[in-house]
Amino acid sequence: MAYIALEKILPQDGKDVSLYKTVLTAAARANELAQGAQPLIKTASKKAATVALLEMACKKVKYVALKAKNKKVLE
Repeated sequence: MAYIALEKILPQDGKDVSLYKTVLTAAARANELAQGAQPLIKTASKKAATVALLEMACKKVKYVALKAKNKKVLE
């Protein structure tokens, strides 16, 4: 199993440094890879989770927050 340092995966700009968001991003990308998506990097690993983490370490995949439409605020 490949070791990927957490410092390489987390964003370096200092904002949105969240392990939870990082895990969600890696899981979503691993699911895409498991369903047949092409890897964004060349690697010898065949495991979807490892490839997803390596893509994040190479800054090919990152977390993007989407804004909700018509979000009602309770007052």
